[in-house]
Amino acid sequence: MQIYLVGGAVRDQLLGLPVKEKDWVVVGATANDMLQAGFRPVGKDFPIFLHPKTGEEYALARTERKVGRGYTGFTFDTSTTVTLEEDLKRRDLTINAMAQTTSGELIDPYHGQTDLAKKILRHVSPAFAEDPVRILRVARFNARFNFDVAPDTLLLMRKMVEQGEVDALVAERVWKEWERALLEKYPENFFAILTACNALAILFPQITASNAGLLALRQSVNLSANPQVRFAALLHTLSENEIKTLCDRYRIPTDYREIATLVSKYLPHYQDATNLSADDLLDFLLATDAFRRPDRFKDFLLGCAACSAIHTTDWLLACSEQAKAINVKELITDYTGQALAQKIKEKRRNAIQSWLRP
Repeated sequence: MQIYLVGGAVRDQLLGLPVKEKDWVVVGATANDMLQAGFRPVGKDFPIFLHPKTGEEYALARTERKVGRGYTGFTFDTSTTVTLEEDLKRRDLTINAMAQTTSGELIDPYHGQTDLAKKILRHVSPAFAEDPVRILRVARFNARFNFDVAPDTLLLMRKMVEQGEVDALVAERVWKEWERALLEKYPENFFAILTACNALAILFPQITASNAGLLALRQSVNLSANPQVRFAALLHTLSENEIKTLCDRYRIPTDYREIATLVSKYLPHYQDATNLSADDLLDFLLATDAFRRPDRFKDFLLGCAACSAIHTTDWLLACSEQAKAINVKELITDYTGQALAQKIKEKRRNAIQSWLRP
């Protein structure tokens, strides 16, 4: 049994980045060998085991063969004759196809270290074309590292799109890669690469390479690390129905949909906030749920700020604080039900009015 550190952990070490998780490959062992050593099985499609002490993933070295369409259409061979080089060859990119021995020796049969130095994303073998998720992964790694995509890799991705492989992607996998890309330093690159390989129009027909949403997405990186804020900035030019259609297609969480819809609908109010009347400002604060969900309101304002040359974020936060400062406890002693709600609204409106005209 031979054990090697593989994939992202090796890549990130070479880049001088913190290693968030470690994955291991085991060569020359069977599933029974792993069980006898105390590992716990977790893999369904192929044998993956958790280390009894560290909880890190250990996978038996494997090769795979394409037998159907999409990313699920594979059979796997995890016999003890599978070599480390064969296991690495099935991986997506050369920078992810390196391994390290337990003593620290680098094993790099596909020149991943060279591509790291050149800042190039390059596929390992023609088998790349068998898994459409790899198109999304290249786009996501470009969003993370801002590396160039090798011309032959981009050409292969275009052929995959032409052959309809992208049509086989399931909603959950698309959203998983999309959401992860939103967390990266260059999230707009995710869409640039999909545009370059002609996949954008298929996966996200509402988004275009020239869309102002991509510019807002770039700006949002400077304002917030929250992927919901970035998502809202990206979609701010879409209608409520277009946002709903996109979110339904990829089963995007409700929190993302809500903030994107708010930014799309109320961005003009954000931009013109200082010209609104007290009544209109109160209606705006109520519509955006500023009083009950202040944290989301702040994220909504950040989403708007990413889309606008006019920034009213601090002004609106101050306005909402004035409206929230009324003493509701005093009103409860004299009013109930609808009368109480109306009185609170009246007090908040008056507080805003006084703040506008001291």
